[in-house]
Amino acid sequence: MISLRYHAVSIAAVFLALAVGVFLGASGLSDRVLSAVSTTRDDLGTQVDQLTAQRDSLLASQSSADEFAARIGPSVVKGLLPGQTVALVTIGATPADRDAVAALIGQAGATTTGTLALTDAVADPARADQLRELTAQLLPSGAQLPAASDPGSLAGGLLSSVVALRDGRAQADPGQIQAVVSGLASAGFVTPGPVPAPANLVMVVTGSTFSGPDAGDAAAVPARMATELDRGAKGAVLVGRTGSAAATGAVGVARADRTATAGLSTVDDIDTGSGRVAAVLALREQLDGKAGAYGSGPKADASVPA
Repeated sequence: MISLRYHAVSIAAVFLALAVGVFLGASGLSDRVLSAVSTTRDDLGTQVDQLTAQRDSLLASQSSADEFAARIGPSVVKGLLPGQTVALVTIGATPADRDAVAALIGQAGATTTGTLALTDAVADPARADQLRELTAQLLPSGAQLPAASDPGSLAGGLLSSVVALRDGRAQADPGQIQAVVSGLASAGFVTPGPVPAPANLVMVVTGSTFSGPDAGDAAAVPARMATELDRGAKGAVLVGRTGSAAATGAVGVARADRTATAGLSTVDDIDTGSGRVAAVLALREQLDGKAGAYGSGPKADASVPA
């Protein structure tokens, strides 16, 4: 006769067997999952190591290329700009970029007449109306502003009367030039400092990209300014750091409308040795009545002018 105790022991044995089976099965599954995860981890680790090595190799190659360009740069540009004068207009540029390209311009035989350092307020959409009004108020007698209404073009027209020679002659007398710069400085659009003498070539030196919700509008200001300076002088070159060819960089905005900026040359990697060489070669190109887009960014025609 089967007792109640026998039933209890049988049921307990069944549950024990089930538990043991589940444990053994789960243990095998866990081992397989753990093995798969370990394999994936090892594969990903190998890929990371390979990508890191490729990155380091590319950085080393870029560093070597920059060093090479920096070493041969003076020889490449020597004698390209004899007797020429170049005014620098900066906005968001680093002192290192400005000084490096100015030194190379000197080695090309040209004289840098000085630097007009614009502040970030120039590209601030919130101050666009103030900048428009100021350009009309400060315009020297006899000078003309472009028909455009955007702040970049108007500011470029005003600055052209200050830093650009037209047909070899200054567009304003020293007193008028000082009044323009002082007025812009008082409003916070220009950093106070020595006023550059008018030059027959102009280089506009910018940074990388602008930030914020109005970054595209901000980048358009130096792009259109450089276009007007190009029209007022023998030629102009707009340069920026790596990344400036993006839609939120001044170089990128200029390249987006090549019809409007057809006479302007651009360089998108002034922070590299090859970019600085390209910038000086582009100034020479401007004297020859040509223009192009150079660097490593989008819509560049070549790394340097031919």
